[in-house]
Amino acid sequence: MARVIAIANQKGGVAKTTTAVTLAAALVEHGKSTLVIDLDAQACATFSLGIDPEDLGNRESIAVLLADTDPELHAEAMRSAIRLTDDGVHLIPATMDVAKADVALAQHSQRERTLLKAVNALRSNFDFILIDCSPSLGLLTINALVAADEVLVPLKCETLSHRGLGQLMETIDDVRRWANPTLTVAGLVPTLFDGRTAHAQAVLADLQPRYQVPVFEPIPRSIRFAEAPAVGRSVLATSPRSAGARAYRALAQAVLA
Repeated sequence: MARVIAIANQKGGVAKTTTAVTLAAALVEHGKSTLVIDLDAQACATFSLGIDPEDLGNRESIAVLLADTDPELHAEAMRSAIRLTDDGVHLIPATMDVAKADVALAQHSQRERTLLKAVNALRSNFDFILIDCSPSLGLLTINALVAADEVLVPLKCETLSHRGLGQLMETIDDVRRWANPTLTVAGLVPTLFDGRTAHAQAVLADLQPRYQVPVFEPIPRSIRFAEAPAVGRSVLATSPRSAGARAYRALAQAVLA
């Protein structure tokens, strides 16, 4: 049965999508069958894995599937939407219509469990399911937290990114209380890290004592991450020996451990 990991942080620009896509590719290198669910209206994970969201048909986006009120048809539609990408990562893609999903979900009787039903139907097909969440704490992200076993939190080692982390942790605690008591925080992933600055070092040193959760090795800032989506591949394929590729391979090993 798959381990389901939500990649979440309500703050944008912290490398959530880069983490979801690159970690997935690194897990595939370890022989793990891995599915990425793109739950962001910007569809960056979809684009980063080589699929143009504008080319997708009516029933090929997670947005349309979440609007389906029949759980059985919903799960079957999710299966048929899965694409195999050039990195060996399976993907349920997104389009801009995901922005309307919060409204559609609000019509469901168990709106916070819609994604959970579909994910449970897919668990036996994969070793890992990674959910790339939108930069918000709306109904889509709540669905991801209810469906997940674990949460992986990418964040920049900067004061403003650090401040928003407390709100996310409170939301995770709330979801544990009323919907998913087994949800755990797998750890924090410092991203876009520049170890030359005292500020970044100070924020990094404060994370574990403050939040009492694991902190993975930082992912260095690198232009290689920005270049990879242009060819629809992860940095493991475009710059396999780069420091960023090595860092995400180390993260995959830590997750597996």
